[in-house]
Amino acid sequence: MRTVVYPGTFDPITNGHVDLIHRAARLFDRVVVAVAADTGKMPLFSTEERVELVRGSVADHPNVEILPFEGLLVNFARNLGVSVIMRGLRAVSDFEYEFQLAGMNRRMAPDIETLFLTPAEQYAYISSSLVREIARLRGDVSTFVTPTVQAALRARFG
Repeated sequence: MRTVVYPGTFDPITNGHVDLIHRAARLFDRVVVAVAADTGKMPLFSTEERVELVRGSVADHPNVEILPFEGLLVNFARNLGVSVIMRGLRAVSDFEYEFQLAGMNRRMAPDIETLFLTPAEQYAYISSSLVREIARLRGDVSTFVTPTVQAALRARFG
């Protein structure tokens, strides 16, 4: 069975993330969305909340599994027996960081490949941090996130 791990903070999951998950679900038998618990960031939502938001956003795909993880991604992937990590690239600005990350992962785990996918062009500009900022300022995020995430943001920011 061909399995891919798609890691991220998903704070919150956006329509760009959902698009990539849908694309991966067509390419792989199993997609594991790995929600990072120890991000080094100050997430708006807890790990458990982010897992549930992802689950609610991709419930239409039976071959997608959502799991939280801690520690090194390559160790998580190895523990699952997965040899492909998928990362999303929105713009050239993402490439340098993602390229560096892929190189470090390859150095630690040469048996694990990194695959880059780009979202549909209508999602290329969406980022979780921009969505959080718009929601915090009481803006309309309905075109950037699923209704489940929109409701969670509305509840968080009042």
